[in-house]
Amino acid sequence: MIQTILHATLLAFGLILPLGVQNVFIFQQGAAQKKFLHVLPVVITASVCDTILIALSVTGVSVLILASAYLKTALLSFGIIFLFYMGWQTWKSKSSSIKASQDTFTIKRQILFAASVSLLNPHAILDTIGIIGTNSLQYEGTEKIVFALTCITVSWIWFTSLAIAGRTIGKLDQTGKIMITINKISAIIIWSISVYLFYSLIQTFF
Repeated sequence: MIQTILHATLLAFGLILPLGVQNVFIFQQGAAQKKFLHVLPVVITASVCDTILIALSVTGVSVLILASAYLKTALLSFGIIFLFYMGWQTWKSKSSSIKASQDTFTIKRQILFAASVSLLNPHAILDTIGIIGTNSLQYEGTEKIVFALTCITVSWIWFTSLAIAGRTIGKLDQTGKIMITINKISAIIIWSISVYLFYSLIQTFF
């Protein structure tokens, strides 16, 4: 059982650590909000979305959903456009503009945006299905449940820690220079993921 927990922990961290649009948004909101309590809707929404994706991948439902080549193509196509747009928004965003717009980020808007960057990112979805779903096949019964719960727990801990880290940087970064640099780096990473998805889409036709 310990081996199952260790396997799930390392796997989940390996998938969730790379900086992507979901992590960027949580970090930015942590830095922008005046209190940690105000970023909880984002953390909870992202964590719940990951919980759903992991549950679907472990039970095999997601594999059935994406068995259609047309659906996979549509998902990749939308994801390329979505990530390119998010990369552009992240690139041109500045710490000052984030601070200024934080009052307009209502709880509803936070939830909707966090859900979109969590569920409309095909790179994350395909990774969850292809890696977590595939790795879960070696387990059955209680071990499979423990594997899934461990992956889910890692997600909740990571997103909470990310928001706290953003909050800490937000307090220290009075000039906004650190956040601007982070935004630029994040945008390049998001665009790289978009290019990778485009390459994957081309590969499906040739």
